[in-house]
Amino acid sequence: MTTAAIIVAAGRGTRAGGPLPKQWQEVAGKPVARWTLEAFAAQVDTLVMVISPRDRARAEALIDGLDALLVDGADERAGSVLNGLEALARTAPDHVLIHDVARPCIPSEVTQSVLHALAQNPGAAPALAVTDALWTGQNDKVSGTQDRTGLYRAQTPQGFHFDAILNAHRAHPGGAADDVEVARTAGLDVAIVPGDERNLKITTPADFARAADILAKQTESALDIRLGNGYDVHAFEDGDHVILCGVNIPHHRALKGHSDADVGMHAVTDAIYGALAEGDIGRHFPPSDPQWKGAASEIFLKHACDLARSKGFEIGNVDCTLICERPKVGPHAAAMMAEMGRIMSLTPDRVSIKATTSERLGFTGREEGIAAIATATLVKS
Repeated sequence: MTTAAIIVAAGRGTRAGGPLPKQWQEVAGKPVARWTLEAFAAQVDTLVMVISPRDRARAEALIDGLDALLVDGADERAGSVLNGLEALARTAPDHVLIHDVARPCIPSEVTQSVLHALAQNPGAAPALAVTDALWTGQNDKVSGTQDRTGLYRAQTPQGFHFDAILNAHRAHPGGAADDVEVARTAGLDVAIVPGDERNLKITTPADFARAADILAKQTESALDIRLGNGYDVHAFEDGDHVILCGVNIPHHRALKGHSDADVGMHAVTDAIYGALAEGDIGRHFPPSDPQWKGAASEIFLKHACDLARSKGFEIGNVDCTLICERPKVGPHAAAMMAEMGRIMSLTPDRVSIKATTSERLGFTGREEGIAAIATATLVKS
């Protein structure tokens, strides 16, 4: 199933005050529209923002680094949404989410609830039940009360089966308050999913401060940085070269191991597994399994990197220290960094390879083998 998101950002938002329309004003260090786009970028296959033609230059600068399509809007919201839908029609997604740009604090769980509801319904939207007493008023005085039973405060994103909502917008005469009204006019059922108080719509100047507080807390809670360490040792045996961090280095001995005995790559691999609380190489590639006899350690390192990314982490950097008297690592360090970077899809400046001796102490000092220690930093993406 494919999903697109349409961010409606063509309005002027004058009630919010300020020198610019509210979607271009900054909150918590970024423009409102940037926060909103980033909230959807990792959750959908296609991202569209509908803008006023007069804002195109500003919008093009704002989407830098994001794979987003800009579409010119119309004079009213419904027309802008229709323009966004038509822009998607040729490569129609299965589902579409339609969201107000002025709701930058949208929690991901609300979006996921809408998408899950679309498995059983042609439309779904988040809402909050009205809990306050409701009055009617006239001349600034209470003139009566209103039963709040069955009343909800509507939010976005409002999600739909794409073809259904496109046809509904094409047939609608205009003037709808939101896309749920358009859908219901076309006879589509719309399921209500739980909204969230954090999903506020910036409308007045005071709302910027509220949004900034919410976004700061969300950013803090979303920051997930992991550190892992790895340690490995391999003894020398007869041979004419060693493999260290993916580089073949001539030497009068070889390293003994079930695989290719790349002690540096093993330490880095274990550091990544450690940051993920996923054990070590032996858990994933048991030495008792003959298929790994003589295997290239690149297989293990790629697996650890893929596992990290499958869990939503990017590798910030790795730092590996090789401990040996010989061979000399310095002349080969740049090649090692480049090769490790290639395997891990990292630039070489995020891969540190260095060496030290043990001052002729211990097994490494006696040149009986090589040890390696490594640290890896993982950052939730």
